[in-house]
This record gives sequence, C-alpha cells and structure tokens, in this order.
Amino acid sequence: MIVVELFLEFTLLSFVAFGGATALLPEMHRVVVEQHQWLNETTFTHLYAIAQAAPGPNVLVVTLIGWKIAGLAGALATTLAMCLPMSVVIYLLIDRWQGFAGQRWQRAISLGVAPLAVGLIFSGALLIAQSVGLAWGGALLVLIVVVLNLRTRWHPLWFIALGALAGLLGWV
Repeated sequence: MIVVELFLEFTLLSFVAFGGATALLPEMHRVVVEQHQWLNETTFTHLYAIAQAAPGPNVLVVTLIGWKIAGLAGALATTLAMCLPMSVVIYLLIDRWQGFAGQRWQRAISLGVAPLAVGLIFSGALLIAQSVGLAWGGALLVLIVVVLNLRTRWHPLWFIALGALAGLLGWV
C-alpha cells in the first residue's frame, strides 16, 4: 500500500533531517522521483515552489508531496512520518543530552552538525536550480540576491520584487 510506503520512506528521511525538510530535498527527490517514480521532476519542483510561497514551516513540502501522491492519507502519512519519530527521540533524549554538556564528544557532535546542515541545504538549493533550468540571467540574479542579502538589511519582499521585475523584463 502506497500510504505505508510513504510513511516508511519519510520516517527514514526524518532521521537525517539536519537543517529541516529543505535540507532533505535531494534525498526526497531521489526517493519520490527517481526511485519510486511517484512524481515527475516538474511536479516535484512545483510542489517545492508552492510550499515556499505559502506561509508556514518548510516541512509543508512534505505534506504537499504526500497529498499529490496519495491524497489526504498520503499528506497525513508523510507529515507524521517526517515530524513524529524525531520528535519522540528528541523528547526522550533531551534531558540526557543536556546532562552531557561540556563533554568533548558532545561538543564535537554539536559542531559537526552545523556544517552538515549547511551542506544539505546547499545541495537542495542546487537541485532546485538545476531542475528549473537556471539560465545565465537566473544565475546572475541568484548571485546578486546572495550578495545583497549578505551586505544589506533589505526585507525579503524586495528580493521577491527584484525577481519579479527581472522576470517581467525577460532577463530570467
């Protein structure tokens, strides 16, 4: 049954969700598009775009994927699978983890997870950029937005307006 398969696949994914659901995009893509062929490349990218445009947490992409594959049952299965297992693990371990504060191995794990999350998120961004066929204008817009975002305190809506203007002018 597809709902059970969705639940099992996304449960496994939840255990490596350092950096949130966005960090898992390449692996979700591999599972959903390449391995099981539940979705095609375009649909996967569109669901990600819808999830990012909607208010709420990044895990919304998981719910949309489940919904598209198996309706309401799929949406519930993927969302529960992504959120429930690690929430239970963290709940059971948080007191013990804090008890190990200051231990060398605990600091090493904490320091190692940050670059892991950054790498996973970067690979997800690269996957989305490749799947939308980013041309030179789009790549230049990405670079400009990264530089401006790091050097200014502009509100993100200005970057969205910049992207919309570039699209209207046919630059991307």
